[in-house]
Amino acid sequence: MYPLGKQFEVDYTKAKSDSKSIIQGSNYRISVITERVVRLEFSLSGQFNDRPTQLIKRRNVGLPNFSVRQDSSIVEITTKYFSLTYIKGQPFVGTKIDPMKNLKITLLSRERDRNKDWYVGHPEVRNMLGNMVSIDINASTTLQKGLYSLDGFCSIDDSNSKVIMEDGTLGNPISDHLDIYVFMYDRDFRQALFDYFKITGAPALIPRYALGNWWSRNTNYDDNGVNDLIKNFERKKIPISVLLFDHDWHIRNIGDNKNLKTGFTFNSELFPNPMNTIDKLHKRGIRVGLCVNPTNGIYPHEQYYKQASEYLQVQANSIIKFDPLNPKLLDVLFKMFIHPLEALGVDFFWNDSNGDNDVTKLWALNHYMYLDSGRNNNKRALLLSRSGLSAPHRYPVLYGGSSEISWEKLKELPFLYLNAANIGVSWWSHDVGGNHGGIEDGELYLRYIQLSTFGPILRFHSARGRYYKKEPWLWDAKTENIAAHYLRLRHRLIPYLYTEGYNYTKSGTPLIQPFYYNYMWVYDDSLYRNQYYLGSQLLVCPILEPKDPVMNRTIHRFFVPDGTWYDFVTGKKFPGNKKYVSFFKEDDYPVFAHSGSIIPFSNRSDYNNIGLPTDLEIQIFPGASNTYTLYEDDGITSLYKEGYYLKTSIDYNYLRNNYTVIIRSIDGKSGIAPEKRNYKMVFRNTKQADDVTVYFNAEKLQSENYIDGNDFIVEVKNVPTIGQLTINCKGKDIEIDAVRLINDDIDSILMDLKIDTYLKEEIASIIFGELPINKKRIAIRKLKKKGLSKEYINLFLKLLEYINEF
Repeated sequence: MYPLGKQFEVDYTKAKSDSKSIIQGSNYRISVITERVVRLEFSLSGQFNDRPTQLIKRRNVGLPNFSVRQDSSIVEITTKYFSLTYIKGQPFVGTKIDPMKNLKITLLSRERDRNKDWYVGHPEVRNMLGNMVSIDINASTTLQKGLYSLDGFCSIDDSNSKVIMEDGTLGNPISDHLDIYVFMYDRDFRQALFDYFKITGAPALIPRYALGNWWSRNTNYDDNGVNDLIKNFERKKIPISVLLFDHDWHIRNIGDNKNLKTGFTFNSELFPNPMNTIDKLHKRGIRVGLCVNPTNGIYPHEQYYKQASEYLQVQANSIIKFDPLNPKLLDVLFKMFIHPLEALGVDFFWNDSNGDNDVTKLWALNHYMYLDSGRNNNKRALLLSRSGLSAPHRYPVLYGGSSEISWEKLKELPFLYLNAANIGVSWWSHDVGGNHGGIEDGELYLRYIQLSTFGPILRFHSARGRYYKKEPWLWDAKTENIAAHYLRLRHRLIPYLYTEGYNYTKSGTPLIQPFYYNYMWVYDDSLYRNQYYLGSQLLVCPILEPKDPVMNRTIHRFFVPDGTWYDFVTGKKFPGNKKYVSFFKEDDYPVFAHSGSIIPFSNRSDYNNIGLPTDLEIQIFPGASNTYTLYEDDGITSLYKEGYYLKTSIDYNYLRNNYTVIIRSIDGKSGIAPEKRNYKMVFRNTKQADDVTVYFNAEKLQSENYIDGNDFIVEVKNVPTIGQLTINCKGKDIEIDAVRLINDDIDSILMDLKIDTYLKEEIASIIFGELPINKKRIAIRKLKKKGLSKEYINLFLKLLEYINEF
């Protein structure tokens, strides 16, 4: 045993199942964990594991409701979700002819045709897959089974996981021990995921700054380069919250090695005073991360090498080989190399390791680095790393790996979000704009940024090279302006994203939820499969194809779920449970909010500070009453676990001509949020109200009311955050019933085309006229005689098909 430290010690009190939930024989043990989860253990030696493992932290999560019938030879266990039958003492694995001979578990579905049997060795071919190490690691161990399956069940084999000793060190598993967790959940996947978090540990709450824009490039920045970079962001009023240094921050040129990946000492030629560099960034509201790769060892040039080599008793001037399974080496890594960097002000680290293609070593390094980073309440843990596969939701943020710059790679990204969600992971990140190779293209760059704006983490990164264009100001004015708009929007969304991140931690509700959880049929339909929910209020339908060059728009199909939904940008209404086609310019993106959606924004977008806003904008969509609870804490410490947070209820009571918003603090402590706030209430798709009254508690307040486009705005200044703010709006027919019509889209396309204006009028009269569609086609073709080109004729014939379809 080697004393690693309190931060690594493990609580064993919940690792052993309640004895009342265990059915056991000399060589088998069956533990009913929840109504949906059962643990199967078989050991010829009669040894069973009650220690935590890499995957499992708790097995006693409350006594579930189940029944047992057994005699001397058979045991039957039944819950609401499954029925298990086992011949006592027999191996769990059956025969090729009869795989269920000894043990089977039957899913008890509400739909009889889903009453399916699971057995040890079941192929589970309808599993939707889960997380991977990263997209740039192609080992066979990277593709993992997910928790979500169209069959309604899933098994996880934990037999080979290392056990975690009480002091936090790792031990080997029992050699002849089969240890399988079977999830039987039918359609109740969210409950299964909640059970999964109960036994593996809750998802981590990331620091608030991690939700802003991250910047990183594989280049040798120095003090001047960093200063110029930040000045450019500030000059363009584009916020960033994280500056992540790639390997060049440390000494890399040692002897024959000109590109050393491991390092823990700042290169003094680039950063003579790193503490001063970091302090200046902190004062600008920017957090600092460093890329490290300890698995390559510790070299003699490092600042504290002499002390480390003497303590470890290694030969002087030799490379100290690193092994994350060796607790003594870990202790040296943290105390002599990581902690001194933190003392300079470094906020977190990027573990750029693949564990030397050993996923257990990768997991161990992630596990220890993450726990060490949160060793006290003054600093919330954060780590960027490839996935170690076992319970990766506990070690955010996941680094997706480097990918080529291409439309093909962009198309893969949403599905990677969804794969990660299938194993409970929301904090997954990719390189915005792609990492290397390919062809830099402004439209592709913008679609990457837009997807990332409405994704879990927005992190720029690229390979070394002069011609990679990741900075928005390297593009043309149009591309730069659109990119800047979305990067500002990302920072404005942080109050919403942080609240949804808290809900993910507290209740197990993922930030990213695949659309196919609710509509299974879309999984096999490439047009709609990549849609996902972003938190509780928004639906994202990613654009993954380049635009049609003639109409200068992307033709995009999407499916809107039950209810009424609104375009997040335009406010246009979309009746639900329908397929749509629409045409998106480069500055548009298909994101939708449901009736009654309440979305809190920061009303400041041009600066880096992502702290709690003094100017809070709340956007509310009409059509239904709703309540949203805004969660806030200091965003950087773990004091929220001790009650240092504030929850604010935003209650929207909707009637078509009379609606009320009540904002009131409901839980937590004062002093967390600013003492007073300016509120900007944005009622989407709403006309000017005839009467607006505003009260704080019993005191009537003045407000400023006005129309902005299709939205009605109510602004109230200097309102205390502790208490109740009530805003009531009345008026006749004040809701704008702006149903989206495809004719409007096509008219907009026609407006932008470079066609003679007289000819446009004639085209419009044909397309929007009363002729049957076959005669419209003929009329369009006849316009060739009036000079309409073949490409435009084909375009309008295609648009006629869309009109006919919808």
